[in-house]
Amino acid sequence: MNPVGKPGKAGSLMAVEVALARLLEMAEASSIVERERLPLAQVQGRVLAEDLVSTLDLPPWPNSAMDGYALCTADWTGEPLVVSQKIFAGNAPEPLKPGTCARIFTGAPVPAGADCVEMQENAEVLADERVRFIEALTPGQNIRPQGQETTVGELILAAGTRLGPIEQGLAASLGCAELEVIRKVRVAVLSTGDELVEPGQALGPGQIYNSNRVLLCSWLQRLGCEVIDSGILPDNLVTTRERLGALKDVDLILSTGGVSVGEADFLGIALREEGELTLWKLAIKPGKPLTVGQFRGVPVIGLPGNPASTLVTFALLAQPYLLRRQGVQEVEPLKIQVPAGFVWSKAGNRREYLRGRLENGRAIIYKNQSSGVLRSAAWADGLVEVREDRTLVEGDSVGFIPLSEVLG
Repeated sequence: MNPVGKPGKAGSLMAVEVALARLLEMAEASSIVERERLPLAQVQGRVLAEDLVSTLDLPPWPNSAMDGYALCTADWTGEPLVVSQKIFAGNAPEPLKPGTCARIFTGAPVPAGADCVEMQENAEVLADERVRFIEALTPGQNIRPQGQETTVGELILAAGTRLGPIEQGLAASLGCAELEVIRKVRVAVLSTGDELVEPGQALGPGQIYNSNRVLLCSWLQRLGCEVIDSGILPDNLVTTRERLGALKDVDLILSTGGVSVGEADFLGIALREEGELTLWKLAIKPGKPLTVGQFRGVPVIGLPGNPASTLVTFALLAQPYLLRRQGVQEVEPLKIQVPAGFVWSKAGNRREYLRGRLENGRAIIYKNQSSGVLRSAAWADGLVEVREDRTLVEGDSVGFIPLSEVLG
């Protein structure tokens, strides 16, 4: 069992579940309630602000599930039947004449008086154009009843649903041209560190290119957030205070780097002096020095600066926080149990998330699990969870979180 200490105390580590629960409590306490009405084509990735309730039955009338022939089973004694009408999708049929059948196509309304549709493969058209039915017929077969999918007044999508192509299509099937959605979360993204240089610029001694902000800005946009790119924050406490203080009209300040213990932890210092440090130091690897708090009333999540640490902590902690602030209830990514295709011989006191992928149904891991190696995530298609105090042999069950679950 991992020790769960008070946030901010050196040597104490907070369990991942505890940290997530705290973050979600904070998110619910500052839920975003402002909303906007948008055309259906523009709601991809947004969160539904109000329940979507059906105003019609779907289908609105019984319709055929097959190309075939509609008839009344009680009116059929086994003899061939005359075709009295032909019904295409979009037609309004006449009531079925007794003793006849109707040629009908998939999606077309079933005529009044018919209670069965026989598929054309089980029917034989005779020389005189009457139709003989080969198989036994039962009432209701191959007919989609009125209201099979939805009925008037039925809840179709609950408020807090994150909208994707399927949800957009479902809303369209109900005739919705617009939907009420939660406004975008406004997230200011900044990176900290004198060693960082923007891509395209020349590198100086001891400098590296800034990859984290590109990663996060792109990820946030996929989540439907409004991104305020706040650039690189130098290692300077006065500048840190000034730049953080200028970010007032945002819902979250999301930073990378500058959150570890040491003299250059200017973000942590600023939060302690002019805000609040809510949680710090997690029992997670990579990502232990994640910092959460607020600066002059604005929530702050400080992600570790190493790229793999940034990826893991954003996926498992920051992203659920952002979704919950918009009212989404199911915020944790899908995790499946799969056999390990590797050996893990050293048990750790932190929960580890290894960059890995599935091959032949087994989880294998990238050869270099350094928190500074983003290439491991490009190679991977998921995160392999190794629980605290555990060793593994091949075939042992491990948790696997597909990256498709966390990339928005």
